[in-house]
Amino acid sequence: MKLRKVSQLLFLFPLLVVTAVHAQEGMLSLEMLYHPTKKEKFDTKTLTRLAWDAQNRLIETQSTNGVVQQWVVNPATWEKQALPADGNILAMMTAAGIPEREAKAQVDKLTPLIKPELKSYLFTYKNDVWLLDLQQGKVRELTHTPDVAEDEALLSPDLQSVAYLKGNDLYVTDVASATEKRMTTGGSETVFNGRLDWVYMEEVYGRGRLRAFWWAPDSKKLAYLSFDESKVPVYTLSGDHVQPVRTERTRYPKAGDPNPEVRLGVVDMAGNTSWTENPYPGKETLIVQVGWTPDGKLLASWQDRVQTWLDLRLYDAQYRSTQLLRESGPAWTDRLPLPQFLKDGSFVWESDRTGHRHLYRYDKQYKLKGAITQGEWDIRSVYGVDESRGRVLFAANERNPIGNDVYAVSLEGGKLQRLTAESGTHLARWNTAYTHFIDSWSSLKQPPRQAVFNAEGTSLKLVDDVGMPEKMQGLKLATVTQQQIKSRDGFLMESLLFLPPDFDPKKKYPVYQHLYSGPMAPQVTDRWNSNLWHHFLAQQGYVVWILDNRSASNKGAVSAWPIHKKLGQLELQDQLDGLEWLRQQGWADMDRIALNGWSYGGYMTSYAMTHSKAWKIGFVGAPVTDYRLYDSIYTERYMGLPQENAEGYDKGSVLKAAKDLSGKILIMHGTMDDNVHPQNTVMFIDELIKNGKDYSLQLYPGAGHGPRGDWTIWSLQKAKWEFLKNNL
Repeated sequence: MKLRKVSQLLFLFPLLVVTAVHAQEGMLSLEMLYHPTKKEKFDTKTLTRLAWDAQNRLIETQSTNGVVQQWVVNPATWEKQALPADGNILAMMTAAGIPEREAKAQVDKLTPLIKPELKSYLFTYKNDVWLLDLQQGKVRELTHTPDVAEDEALLSPDLQSVAYLKGNDLYVTDVASATEKRMTTGGSETVFNGRLDWVYMEEVYGRGRLRAFWWAPDSKKLAYLSFDESKVPVYTLSGDHVQPVRTERTRYPKAGDPNPEVRLGVVDMAGNTSWTENPYPGKETLIVQVGWTPDGKLLASWQDRVQTWLDLRLYDAQYRSTQLLRESGPAWTDRLPLPQFLKDGSFVWESDRTGHRHLYRYDKQYKLKGAITQGEWDIRSVYGVDESRGRVLFAANERNPIGNDVYAVSLEGGKLQRLTAESGTHLARWNTAYTHFIDSWSSLKQPPRQAVFNAEGTSLKLVDDVGMPEKMQGLKLATVTQQQIKSRDGFLMESLLFLPPDFDPKKKYPVYQHLYSGPMAPQVTDRWNSNLWHHFLAQQGYVVWILDNRSASNKGAVSAWPIHKKLGQLELQDQLDGLEWLRQQGWADMDRIALNGWSYGGYMTSYAMTHSKAWKIGFVGAPVTDYRLYDSIYTERYMGLPQENAEGYDKGSVLKAAKDLSGKILIMHGTMDDNVHPQNTVMFIDELIKNGKDYSLQLYPGAGHGPRGDWTIWSLQKAKWEFLKNNL
């Protein structure tokens, strides 16, 4: 309700008037942040859409009412030249029979992908694969099986074919004739050809991506993974939020369970598959990377089941493999990117072998030449190798442990050249000639900016400086401070404080502490965040505190390795060290501290509440309550097999410590969480009941691991706020 209307109802609704006045004075309300019909948007403006085309021209793209417009921009003068329009994409889609509303949604998805030199784009509509053909100015359907879903469609490098999955088999359709050919057979409930299973999707290749096939550079064959799930146990989510019950059954290996058996094959366009040899007969392994060299040789990275080593293997024409290198370390070895090959056949390789992610040069005989970078900092991403200038371009945290910068370094190693000036978190997009890059960046105190730079890091044009969102400008925001806190052995942990707008260091404040704590997953990052939940709490008189324990800090693998085989124990020790620092500040009410976390943070909150008495209340979101209940690949990476590390699993268990719960907890969980199963919460509650411990519970019917939907989020945040007010 707008302020003008409220003022007319002053006599009848005094409470509404108070709320409106508070908003006018710069105060937030829970409704402003989360109510499905009353919430306001505090997002920053969208950055200008800029990209490089195949000719290394800078292209600006806009889309208005389904018409995509593009300009070639001169980075030196910022003069723009309009490109010939390829046509009204919306009109092409509606002409093909797609209703306008659904066509607009497709246009919105496709617009960021449009490049002047590329005329073919795929999208899926009503279970079928469609082609947007800008050369012909039309949209056409490539597959014709609306009753069977096709997904993960991928054009071949020569743009003449499209590969996709139908069920659990791989198919290819010829673009010109729309003729379909089945490439694999045998796909079933337990055999996945070209499709990732749940645990590989979640823990290896990336959540949400199911594609397990890769085109060869010559477009004449596809590498793919085939999974045999028959020995993997089934976990059932009953779906009691609807009638009839919507049951979901997923093959999900928990720690120590049988993993899927995986094979790597190559299929030609006739549908003939050649299977690669298993280089580790009789051993349980994982295939964690698959790709091709620029000249068409197959590559794959293999790991042992508990991920103590990683082998990079190269395949010959008969698909026999040679081990190019092996990575190993004192704890686990992370999945590493495939190498960046140079024109002479040598390559650049990323490795954590020193405890920090650095670059190494291998010659064309695949022998190590030496380190390109070194030091107590980490490569965050490699943009590419500029062979004409003999240098590698990358992002790293060398200057800023909670952010990154863009750097260049000689292929022979030596002094780094930092190409970005402003501190924060940078995302660079180089052209293929490595003469210019587009950089978008922000920091804790600086909203997003975007500029174009030359190869030496000189800014040519500040394109976007969005500033603080207009709706945030009148708010009384918390004072955000960043600090480093020493652990008992001197490790510098990163921390953020949100202090109330009227903060008085002579007063005592309750503290709301947020954490995640999982390996290499920091919460303290130097980037802009428009989420105002912590500012709302600060306005209500709470100090909000975020602390990354060392293993979560992402300061090199060496910072996380100490937790190997003992999850929970060292993370809690670091968090308790942080509380000691908090105590020394003088203004924290140490008897009124809340702890909040979701997923690994939910585990850590429940672990802290059952293994210490330092926190008064805890918000326990979707917790792993015993790592015997979580998936094999993630858990065994950090804990080893439960059969071989029973003590570590026991000491990290919340279930076994439920009798020691201290303080009040609110447990929150989605009933259809296929990641951290509701079994974790149910078994925890069972132990609490057996030990006479009280708890509060919020279930989210039909919700997965991350609850979605406006009303669900409103319910969740309202429950948290009430629990905080009533118990802290």
